[in-house]
Amino acid sequence: MKIYRAGERGFDRYISEVEGRLAQDGLRLERGVRSIIKDVRRRGDKSLVHYTQVFDGIRIPIHQLQVKRTEVREAYRKVPRDFLETLKQAAHRVRKFHQLLSKRLILPMKGEEKGIRLEQVTRPLEKVGIYVPGGKASYPSTVLMAAIPAKVAGVQEILMVTPPQKEGISPAVLVAADLAGVDRIYQVGGVQAIAALAFGTESIPKVDKIVGPGNQYVAAAKRLVYGEVDIDMVAGPSEIVIVSDESTPPSFVAADLISQAEHDEIAMAILITTSEAFGREVTKEIKRQLSSLKRRRVASASLHRRGALLVVKDLEQALKLVNRIAPEHLELAVSRPFSLIKNVKHAGAVFLGPHTPEAIGDYMAGPNHILPTSGTARFSSPLGVEDFIKRTNLVRFTKSALKRFEKDVKRFAEWEGLEGHYRAVQIRIRRP
Repeated sequence: MKIYRAGERGFDRYISEVEGRLAQDGLRLERGVRSIIKDVRRRGDKSLVHYTQVFDGIRIPIHQLQVKRTEVREAYRKVPRDFLETLKQAAHRVRKFHQLLSKRLILPMKGEEKGIRLEQVTRPLEKVGIYVPGGKASYPSTVLMAAIPAKVAGVQEILMVTPPQKEGISPAVLVAADLAGVDRIYQVGGVQAIAALAFGTESIPKVDKIVGPGNQYVAAAKRLVYGEVDIDMVAGPSEIVIVSDESTPPSFVAADLISQAEHDEIAMAILITTSEAFGREVTKEIKRQLSSLKRRRVASASLHRRGALLVVKDLEQALKLVNRIAPEHLELAVSRPFSLIKNVKHAGAVFLGPHTPEAIGDYMAGPNHILPTSGTARFSSPLGVEDFIKRTNLVRFTKSALKRFEKDVKRFAEWEGLEGHYRAVQIRIRRP
């Protein structure tokens, strides 16, 4: 990991590059992504079969695009019993957390004045598509995080797309989908899967919203189909920022940096510390732990390419950097983490204290692990029940109530040059 010291040459340039990571990573991919989306929209299932063979190296007949229920039932027998219990427990915890959130979200709002009734009702989306990555690893946890909040919200139909595998879709992914309440599963991934969900094909119906993380091509495709359907976010590579004051063992910090770096060669892992000596101890630990890691090549490439050790004068300066970076995951590995939380303005999720690794949030804590990345935590939030609900306003006036606002409407309409607006009120009031 590169070392940058506050006040020295290169420190501000690195932070500026991190702040602009979304623009750097996204737009250059769009030309190729556009052509795939256009082809899926025009040729439907035939295009899905073609691109699945091109990008995944697997030829799947059209009638096998949708995973059959018998395959899901068989998957339960293929998942080891202890892991099956873990999946069930994780599904329960994620569902319980989002059910607690939903109780304060799915409530009607009513207001009463004389002759006026104002109300807001909430309704779940009808059809949602979830994208589950499947290229470099199997992610049953992402299935739970994407589907359970939608189910809790009351979404009528949940479709899942995931890249096919030569040995078949991971049984744990199929079981997780069943536990989460997914209605249909399709073995198709990449840009073509996003296009299919957005526009529909002969096999895959059009949805109202697409959620879930994916690679940079999937992210670009989601950006391009937004407006035709809703999306949760444009997800970038995994990222973690750890703020440490030497109170947490270096081995803990090193392990947590590696836990994000092993996702992808372009994942981002940053340590911000007030002690360069402590930072160097962490880098020694990283080298030691990498030697026995199965994905050490991926993690090493990530740490070398985008990792950094930032040395600052105090924790106040550390928190200012955190808010500039707006990371997906933030760990406050300090002696008094709750004293700092009030100064954290921008982060997808915050993990407090030495015994709260980001990994527990990925799997078993309950809050969602689908989080804003690439600095978008400045304005967006973790995936939740509210992402699968839409609101509708209801308005009712009596004639006498409408008359009370006649002059106000007239003034607005005249100012904005919209004469017909005032007439629509006037004609009702003048009618006996």
